Amino acid sequence: MAADYMWVDGIPFPTLTVENLELLRNEFLVKDEDVITLSYPKSGTNWLLEIICLIHSRGDPSWVQSVANWDRSPWLEIVNGYEKIRKHRPENGPRFYTSHLPIQFFPKSFFSSKAKAIYIIRNPRDIIASGYFFWKGMKTVKPPESFEQLFQWFLHGKVPYGSWFDHIRGWLSMRGKDNFLIMAYEDLHQDRRGTVELISQFLGYKLTPEELNSVLKNMSFQVMKDNKMSNFSQVPDTIMDHSITQILRKGITGDWKNHFTVAQSETFGKVYEEKMAGLPREAFPWER
Repeated sequence: MAADYMWVDGIPFPTLTVENLELLRNEFLVKDEDVITLSYPKSGTNWLLEIICLIHSRGDPSWVQSVANWDRSPWLEIVNGYEKIRKHRPENGPRFYTSHLPIQFFPKSFFSSKAKAIYIIRNPRDIIASGYFFWKGMKTVKPPESFEQLFQWFLHGKVPYGSWFDHIRGWLSMRGKDNFLIMAYEDLHQDRRGTVELISQFLGYKLTPEELNSVLKNMSFQVMKDNKMSNFSQVPDTIMDHSITQILRKGITGDWKNHFTVAQSETFGKVYEEKMAGLPREAFPWER
């Protein structure tokens, strides 16, 4: 498995990751105007990104329909994305970028900046279920041979970006900071309007009712799935096998129940209780 990743401090990163993460951490300058989307993989990253872009354009869908999402908000730790962020010109407005990096690898300059970051969380059981169908078609990582194999990899942190438990524990230490918002994939499903209004307020936008309605319309699963700039259909075949993988597969909560065996559910529950000790459980809607 090691040959299929770039391993740094015991954490596996996709092969497209910038070679020197320590240099990224120490030298990348986060600007106060930056808007950053943070997440563990398969937590609803692209949905949140679409919402942020639509809020920025005040509901006008022309931006999300004409520019690929990885160009609207490039990936900080991916080689091509990093270069796009560095070359961004101030006259083109604020920088938007996205990252799956664990907190210990994120640029130090962020923690003394006023840049706004939103960290999206999701029931880890659904992350496993979603990840199984996603990773087996990605050519930049080692694909799982079975659901059970991915399940075990996940429990032991042998998946891209490492342990979910460590990732969420790290970023939740930012909870309560003025420029850091934690939101849940499940909340977006349960109260779409209220959650979008919360994000808008956090980012400093006051949308009119018409603008908000347009955001809500264009952030829907079906609209995103039909948008070639948001559905990853433009990703090269050298990176993603489109006959196997879809970035927008179901867009639901609770799908893990269709895939976990009773034994897997019990095993996960034991590990979850042990690893989550001391964390603010009220922040997790799947536990409410």
